Amino acid sequence: MLAAFIYWPLARAALLLEKLYKPLPNWPLFYYRNKSFYILRTDALDRFGTRLEQRFTKAEIETMLTDACFENINFSDSAPFWCASGIKKSGDSPAYSTTD
Repeated sequence: MLAAFIYWPLARAALLLEKLYKPLPNWPLFYYRNKSFYILRTDALDRFGTRLEQRFTKAEIETMLTDACFENINFSDSAPFWCASGIKKSGDSPAYSTTD
């Protein structure tokens, strides 16, 4: 329902405004202006349909990746900003603490 009544109208309005005037990157859901309804639907479900949600800062994500033995960690400079990539160090595995 959110995809049909909120995401789609706002995204298509951003596309129309971009074609008529100029891009408005601060417009709500501007990133989705040229995305398919399928993407709108799955992203709305990911954002609003999960029972448990955890949010992390960039620093926390970088720490988690570093602790998992990733290197060359890069974050997206453009939307979607929450995308990160890294390369797993060969032969390394994360350090786990165990109790006997």
